[in-house]
Amino acid sequence: MNEVVKMAVKINCGAGVRLERGAICTLSDGARLASDHYYPPKQIFGSGPWPTMLMRQPYGRDIASTVVYAHPAWFAARGYHVVIQDVRGRGDSEGEFYPFRHEGRDGAETIAWLMRHPACNGRIGMYGFSYQGATQFLAAAENPAGLQCIAPHMAAADLYRGWFYHQGAFRLASGLGWGIQMLREDARRRGLRVASEQLEAAWSNARMQPQRAPYASLPALADPGLPQYVHDWMNHRQYGEYWSNLDISARYEKISVPAFHIAGWYDTYLEGTIAGYLALRHRAETEFAREHQYLLAGPWMHIPWGNRAGETTLNEAANLNTDTMLLRWMNHWLKDSEEFAGEPRVRHFALGANEWRTAREWPETAGFALYLHSDGQANSRKGDGRLSSEKPDGDQPRDLFIYDPEVPVAAPGGVLALSGPAEQSAAELGNNLLVYRTPTATRHTTILGRPSVVLFAQTSADCADLAVKLVRLTTTGRAEFVCIGIARSSYLFKHGEYHSDTMERWEFSLEPASLVIEPGEHLILEIAGSAFPLYDRNPSNQTPPQHADPWSWTRSTHQIVHTSEYPSALYLPTDGVGLW
Repeated sequence: MNEVVKMAVKINCGAGVRLERGAICTLSDGARLASDHYYPPKQIFGSGPWPTMLMRQPYGRDIASTVVYAHPAWFAARGYHVVIQDVRGRGDSEGEFYPFRHEGRDGAETIAWLMRHPACNGRIGMYGFSYQGATQFLAAAENPAGLQCIAPHMAAADLYRGWFYHQGAFRLASGLGWGIQMLREDARRRGLRVASEQLEAAWSNARMQPQRAPYASLPALADPGLPQYVHDWMNHRQYGEYWSNLDISARYEKISVPAFHIAGWYDTYLEGTIAGYLALRHRAETEFAREHQYLLAGPWMHIPWGNRAGETTLNEAANLNTDTMLLRWMNHWLKDSEEFAGEPRVRHFALGANEWRTAREWPETAGFALYLHSDGQANSRKGDGRLSSEKPDGDQPRDLFIYDPEVPVAAPGGVLALSGPAEQSAAELGNNLLVYRTPTATRHTTILGRPSVVLFAQTSADCADLAVKLVRLTTTGRAEFVCIGIARSSYLFKHGEYHSDTMERWEFSLEPASLVIEPGEHLILEIAGSAFPLYDRNPSNQTPPQHADPWSWTRSTHQIVHTSEYPSALYLPTDGVGLW
C-alpha cells in the first residue's frame, strides 16, 4: 500500500473545519482502507459526536466527487462529520479492486467502524453519484446498524440492465470508456508499464476506442497481468449469476432505508437510476422505506449538473442547487429537522417547457398509441413516414432499410453519445433509417415516463438490432433528441423463437423522458439498425459482437410492417387526446 499520512490540518473551507487525512479502517480480512475525515467547527457544533456523511469512491478521496458536489468541508461546516474513503484496491487502500464485488461487505464494515468512532453519534447517511451511488445500494443491502439514509445519484442498482446493457446491447461508449479509465490505476499499482502507457493513450483518445473492431481485442486490454473485469462485462451478455452476485437486483427486499435518487435525462445511467427508484418504491424491505423513496430528474449529463447539456444552453431553472437539497435530505434524517417533509415524491424538469414539475408517482405505463403509416418510402426525413392516432386501414407497403455494420447509424451526439438534446436533422438525411412524423400539435401536452414501441419487423439477419429514437421537431425546425431505445433479437426473443426472414413482433421500451409538446411542434420516431457507439454494433450473425471484425460483418435488410393486421406503433406515457 502507498504510504498513508495521518495528521490533522486546518483548511480554509469553512471556519474551524478540521481535516484528518489517511485514517485507517481495518476490515475483517485484514485489508486496510484509507479515509479522510472532516470535522465540524467546535465553536459552532461543540466537540461532538456528530452525524456522519459517508462517501466511498474509487477515484481518489481527494477528489470527493467535487465535479458535481460541494467540497466535503462545506458539509462539515454545517454540522457533519464527513468521511471520504478510498474503496478496496484504489487510492491509498489495500486489496485488489474488482468493480462492485466487495462494496457490500466493505461498506457495511466501514459503517460498523464508524459507529465505534468517537466523532460519530450513531447516525450515518451515505451520498455520492455514479460508482459512489452503487456503493450505497450494495452497503444498504447488508442492513448495517446506524445507516439511516442514502442518496444514490446517477447510479444503477441493476448493473446488467441499467449500467452495462440495454435490452441486450452492450453500452459500448460508456462501458468500454469507463473500463479503460479504471484499468489505468490497476496497471500503475501492478507495475505494468507497457499496459499503463497503452491505457493512458487509449484514455486520451477515448472517443475513438469504440471504433476499433473487434473491441475486445484492443491493445490496451491485452496485458494478461491486468484484472479481467472489462472482458467479464463484455462476455456475460445475458443476465445471470455473474450479475446478480455483483449488484442488488435480486436483493431489493434487503434495503430498509430511505433514498434520495437523482437522475439526468442525458446520463448514461438514466434508465438504471429510475429503475432503482421504482424497485425500492415497490420492493424495499419495509413500508417505511418504500414510502420514503424520492426522485429528482434533471436536464443533465453525467457531468456537469447545470443548464448546459452538450451544444444546448437551457434556462437558469436548470441550475438547481442540488447541494442544498442533499443537505436538507441529510438534515431531515440525521438531525430530525423535518426539512424534507412535504417534498414531492417525484420532481422532474420538463423539456420543452424548461421548468420543474412534480408528480405523486412515476408513471409506469405508456398507453397512447401513435401508429406507423407510409406509402412504402419512409426512408430519411424526406420520406413519407407518418405517425397517426388512427390505425392503418387495410394493407400498406412495407418500409425497408439496409443495415451495414461498416457504416452504422450514429447515436445521438455521434462519438459524444448522449451529449444533451443534440440536433438530429443531419442524421435523418440517410436512407439507412426510417423517419415517421406526427401532424402539427394543436395543444400543450406532457409526456412523462418510458415510451415504448411495438414493431412488426422482418429481417434477413441471423441476429438483429432495432434502434428507435424519439425526436422533438420545434417550431423553428430544430430536431432535438429526446430519448432512445434499442433491442437485440438474442435478448428479446427466447432461444428458438427468432427466425431470420420471418416477421416477428418486437416490443420494447425507450429510456425515460419528460417532455412538453407545444402547439405547432411535431414528434418524430426514427428506426434504424444501430445507435453507435452508444451501443455496440451487431454483426448481423452469431459472432459475439465484442469479437466481430470487418471480416465477420454482414449487411442485412430490415422491413417494418404497418397494416391493420400488424399495426406497428409508438406508445407514449400521455393521454394525447386531441393532440394530433
